[in-house]
Amino acid sequence: MTYRAKIKAGLLSATIFTSSALAMPAIAQEAAASPVDDGNAAAVYDGNAIVVTGTRRATTIMDTPINIAAIGADEIARQRIDDVRDLADFTPGLTISDTGPRGTGTIVMRGLNASDSDSGGATYDDAMGIYLGEVPLYYDFKLLDIQRVETLLGPQGTLYGLGTLAGAIRYIPNRPNTDAFEGETHGRLYTKAHSDDVGYQLDTTINIPIVRDHIAFRSTTGLYFDPGFIDSPLLLQEPGVSLPQPGGTDGVSAADYAANLKRKDDLNFEKTFTTRNQLLLQTTEDLKVIFTYAFQRTKTDGAQANSYGVMGTGKYENASRYTEPSDRRAHLASMEINANIADIADLVSTTAYTDVRVKSRGDNTDLLLDLDYNYEAFPAFSSWNETDNRRKQFNQEVRLVSRHGGPFNWVLGGFYNEQKYHNDYAEHTPGLTAFYGNEDWYGNPLVNPDDLEYVSYTKSKITEKAIFGEGTFRVTPAWQVTAGARYFKYTSTIKGALTLPLGGDDPDTPEYDNPLSPYDLSPSGGNAKQDGWVWKLNTSYNFTPDLMLYATYSKGYRIGGPNRVAPCPDPVPADQQNACALPNELQYGPDKTKNIEVGVRMQLFDRKLSFNFDVFHINWDGIQVDSATYYGVTGITVNGGSAKSQGFETSFQFKPVPRLAIQGTYSYTDAKLTEDVDGIITVRTTPNNYSTRPKFTQLDALSGDRLPGSAKNSGSLGATYTMPMAKGDLSFNWTATYRGNVVSRIGWDRGYGDKIPGYVMHRASLSYDTDRYSVSLFANNIFDNFAIVSVGQDRSRIGVNDGVAVRYYRQTVANPRTIGLEARIKY
Repeated sequence: MTYRAKIKAGLLSATIFTSSALAMPAIAQEAAASPVDDGNAAAVYDGNAIVVTGTRRATTIMDTPINIAAIGADEIARQRIDDVRDLADFTPGLTISDTGPRGTGTIVMRGLNASDSDSGGATYDDAMGIYLGEVPLYYDFKLLDIQRVETLLGPQGTLYGLGTLAGAIRYIPNRPNTDAFEGETHGRLYTKAHSDDVGYQLDTTINIPIVRDHIAFRSTTGLYFDPGFIDSPLLLQEPGVSLPQPGGTDGVSAADYAANLKRKDDLNFEKTFTTRNQLLLQTTEDLKVIFTYAFQRTKTDGAQANSYGVMGTGKYENASRYTEPSDRRAHLASMEINANIADIADLVSTTAYTDVRVKSRGDNTDLLLDLDYNYEAFPAFSSWNETDNRRKQFNQEVRLVSRHGGPFNWVLGGFYNEQKYHNDYAEHTPGLTAFYGNEDWYGNPLVNPDDLEYVSYTKSKITEKAIFGEGTFRVTPAWQVTAGARYFKYTSTIKGALTLPLGGDDPDTPEYDNPLSPYDLSPSGGNAKQDGWVWKLNTSYNFTPDLMLYATYSKGYRIGGPNRVAPCPDPVPADQQNACALPNELQYGPDKTKNIEVGVRMQLFDRKLSFNFDVFHINWDGIQVDSATYYGVTGITVNGGSAKSQGFETSFQFKPVPRLAIQGTYSYTDAKLTEDVDGIITVRTTPNNYSTRPKFTQLDALSGDRLPGSAKNSGSLGATYTMPMAKGDLSFNWTATYRGNVVSRIGWDRGYGDKIPGYVMHRASLSYDTDRYSVSLFANNIFDNFAIVSVGQDRSRIGVNDGVAVRYYRQTVANPRTIGLEARIKY
């Protein structure tokens, strides 16, 4: 028997490992016949194995020589993984802070993050790629009708159109089936501690074969309501009239409360509507075209954060003076072509357009108090801001994957990506114009009906082009060597303007006159461009069908881009509020990594135990790190310094008896700076003292400072017991997840940051499943553990500013105990 035949025979009953799914038998194709990544790879395999396509070919994890974790549809359903925010509990090397429905969440892979933590999460991150099918899109689309989710740790720029610094997450959807009508409906009803509402989810999927073997349509649609649990007891009744702090900093009497304030509960709810629709046209299996349209919209009225006890608020209360709604929506339209070219190569072409828009409002009072322009002289002073940002993206990827067989196979592709961004921002100060006597700062008459204090807009465009590819040579049946390279080039432009309506007209300096709209001003901005190469070397050796050792050396990169701050006018007005970017603050450059990884995959004890282990070391140069503008201390990104991240990741599954499966993950990540970076940590000169001048000091980051946002230790341990009952199976699952402590900023111990404590969460479910339906009783965070997942601002911003209790600092908290019932039926 040849070695290849031995591998094939062994895989007939192999226990295939994933980071979170149960071990299951599988059959694999021979290497030369491995199907291309066409989104339907699982159909090639018998049994219930999870097959991954991270290498652009369909393989089992045991036969994949890179660091990849996969979660299949069954485990997504069992663990109620609704979107990307739930993935980190089951993926070693990944830290995701669930900051609620106002953003996608802050995702950190292997510690490659230098930004401060945030209470609202992120709406975009270019350190990694999130793919829906073949389309890159950083958005938390719901995981409905998903075949599997793959997480690839490490740079992927030689295999994927989107260059990645840290890795990629791929949602692989189920594709239309031309052979049979299919349908599924799922519902969930649940209650949440510290909430007055009942949550629900209802979704349905339908597959219609329009012309057998040639045309099919598949659609999935879901409606979500997740109840909130954060209350806002200190909202203003009438902004500009009501007193935000009627009784001083210690508390509010009942009479003062009734005259000025009001309460709204459970404001951090989530309402989401989502739909994905696919039309498949095919002549034969050798030519397929899939058209996809997806849409999702999420609404909420508040942040998932408390206010650290300001004015007596509790751990599930926010002290905001205003509600803070957010309305996020995304459109995606794509066309994928899969074609067999004379049995030499498969052509995969993806054309996609995405349009993401986020409209939000927030309490802006503390920001203006922090800038110390004496607005607190107005007893009813408060401020709110509104943001409207829109990101439009067009991308085209063409990829050729060899299928001619033999000892050498290859992937070759080209990529074009154009991203346009527009942001409108305004700050309102109700009643302040009238308090100033309807005059500007210079005593001139001022008509300002919206009480605008600051208005700006920015526009940017980033265009990226790349050529990428990999070649694999099988030296022997057991030993393969892969080399890959990527050439990239990008250009970045930004322009914008700002105005300060309260500034008005100074007769002595007419060049500083401020209209109400920044669009009345001549915009300023800047340009940047960069090109370069990255490459990869990988090798693996199969000692036996149950033991593989692999090693990878790769370079990763992240393109630079514009900061989302309006450019400063030239010259910059003196003795006047300015929140703007100087020419050297408008753009930031790319950063790069060098990665070394060695890993092993094995199956032991007659394949009852599957085990993965890898160690990694990453050098990170020119890191993109948080800083602040000189004028207005507005957050920007700059390049500075170097860092390293090193550690290990491991996961296992053990099936001691047929009915019991035990699975676990653990990762250790040590990420820190390796050189000093001057003046990037901004704090108050005297913490908690708002009378000191100068107001702010910028501290140095030092070599050895831990990088923020990722847990040094994390893991999970779970067990599932299944027994037959009637015409189905009764299963019980218990899973404990652990996230270790996380620091909120570089130099947290000097820069008044936080070491956010670690925590353990428990979840369980009891399910009855048949071929047609399932019913489950479930509970998350069973012991109602109160946990902080991230913070906003630093502790130097806590205190009293000229008699006003500052409410800047926030703590984002984890979801409390959730108990519910769900059912699923297939037809």
